[in-house]
Amino acid sequence: MTVNLTRIYTKLGDGGETHLGDMSRVPKTHPRIEAYGDIDELNSQIGVTITVDGLPERYVAWLQRVQNDLFDLGADLSVPEPEPAADGEAPARERLRVRPEQVAWLESICDEVNATLAPLKSFILPGGTAAAAHLHVCRTVCRRAERRSILVTDANPEVVRYLNRLSDLLFILARGANGDAEPLWEPGRYR
Repeated sequence: MTVNLTRIYTKLGDGGETHLGDMSRVPKTHPRIEAYGDIDELNSQIGVTITVDGLPERYVAWLQRVQNDLFDLGADLSVPEPEPAADGEAPARERLRVRPEQVAWLESICDEVNATLAPLKSFILPGGTAAAAHLHVCRTVCRRAERRSILVTDANPEVVRYLNRLSDLLFILARGANGDAEPLWEPGRYR
């Protein structure tokens, strides 16, 4: 798949509408646009997180792969499933869709890192090291993207599954980035 971007501004969105990947137009407030806008924000937050000192190199490599996958999610969401053709013919071209293997990869990384962590005895406060704090911000943006993706009624279910597992991974990576110094919730401590 080749992408050619020759001019960034088009003026086509000045009226509050934008094109989807199938060239249909929708308002910029459409649930599909909101969903992949949140995925774009998540990708940017991950980009910032990758620059933070103290993030293990293997986390950086995993997060870079996630960034690429997030573009896949955006591409998937940007093209609605086509209506079946009256003549039964397949669509002219196959669209990029998120696959179960991408979700399975996230699960394998979750399992790998989680196996190195102590069992949880309390809820974790978002924070600790700078790397962990950034990962927690990514996690919360990911949860929002997941909620928004659920509102896209004809979305590929693998998009929601991917975001659900990714938020788990971001939580696990935040725990790993904190090491043994996790800030724990102490219920009622300041009452």
